[in-house]
Amino acid sequence: MELTLGFSPCPNDTFIFDALIHNKIACDDLSFHVEYHDVETLNEKAFRGELDITKLSYHAFAYATEDYELLDAGSALGFGVGPLLISKDPALAEELRAYAGKPLPEHFLGLKVGIPGKYTTANFLLGLAYPELTNKQEMVFSDIEKSVLDGSIDIGLIIHENRFTYMDRGLYKIQDLGDYWEKTTGSPIPLGGIVIKRSLPEEVKLQVNRLLRESVAFAFANPKSGIDYIRSHAQEMDEAVMYKHIELYVNKYSEDLGEEGKKAVIELFEQARANNLIPSSTKSIFLVK
Repeated sequence: MELTLGFSPCPNDTFIFDALIHNKIACDDLSFHVEYHDVETLNEKAFRGELDITKLSYHAFAYATEDYELLDAGSALGFGVGPLLISKDPALAEELRAYAGKPLPEHFLGLKVGIPGKYTTANFLLGLAYPELTNKQEMVFSDIEKSVLDGSIDIGLIIHENRFTYMDRGLYKIQDLGDYWEKTTGSPIPLGGIVIKRSLPEEVKLQVNRLLRESVAFAFANPKSGIDYIRSHAQEMDEAVMYKHIELYVNKYSEDLGEEGKKAVIELFEQARANNLIPSSTKSIFLVK
């Protein structure tokens, strides 16, 4: 049986899926047709139900629970992994930093914010910390730093490897939104997860769940096994940055959410619903085993 599978070309995803799609683990009767897209494109594809299995933002998952269930393995979730809000103006960065979770003065309200997508968890966190920053421009995540530097946006919301590069480009951190979440909830921040179509046979969903866990375990045990594959999709990323990226986003929660990880996902959904940021749903979030 062939299943369609979507994930990003970022090192954390290629690291996780390498063994699964390159037959480094036994996949029995399953095979996978892979599509590579940025996270917001994957979110949009999930809304349309286009893929059998896909990576998506946890924020976006709230809009796709009618069609998808969350797998235990493959998530990007943890402490110190959140998106960053940045500026090229150190004075602006310092002033805005003090207003996280507080009403903003009127002169900040028109600031143009570059975001990596409406349905990203990064944008959800921005809405919690700075709800009045509503003048947003959606763009591909890798273009945000450049847009801050050239002045086409005032501040930028960065994710992925840009966490490691913004300072080298003369940019300043306003707020680590993951840190803001952690301090207000005590939970790790759920960024992205792997979901599977509810309509697939139960035995197939359970098999994919098991295989993905095995793929992550293989990657942990053989971290250099997929280096050529990972590098080929890393967009000229320095290898040291590439492995920092993997270490940041791939951890124990990527192998299995566990009770702590599931609690964090539930916390995110509850806070989002309380702030009217996502729709209500009666569907179970997690794959029933």
